[in-house]
Amino acid sequence: QVQLVESGGGLVQAGGSLRLSCAASGRTFNNYAMGWFRQAPGKEREFVAGISWTGISIYYADSVKGRFTISRDNAKNTIYLQMNSLKPEDTAIYYCVANQGHRIGPNPNYWGQGTQVTVSS
Repeated sequence: QVQLVESGGGLVQAGGSLRLSCAASGRTFNNYAMGWFRQAPGKEREFVAGISWTGISIYYADSVKGRFTISRDNAKNTIYLQMNSLKPEDTAIYYCVANQGHRIGPNPNYWGQGTQVTVSS
C-alpha cells in the first residue's frame, strides 16, 4: 500500500521560511511524478508544485513562482518543498501527491494526510 507522509509544517511569520518533506513508501516510484497541492480554509484544493521522476521537469503555480522550490531525492523516495518569503495567503493544509507519468495531473492517484502551514501577518 502506497503511503505518503508529510512533515515540516508549522507556524511562521510573514516573510519567513519553512521546508516541507514527503516520504513515500509501499512501492517503487520509478516513472512517478510527485508534487504538492494545498487547501486553504473555505477554498478548493489547488496545485502548488510538481516534479518528474528525473527531476528535469519542474513546474509551479504562478502564485508561488520565485518563492517556492521543489526537489526530490529518489534514493530516499522523498520530495521537499522549500517555501521562502511566505505570505498569509500561503496558509493552508499542504498535501503531498503522486501519480504515474511525467507530470502531476489534476487528480493524482495518491495523497498524503496533509500538514498545516500557518503564516501570521
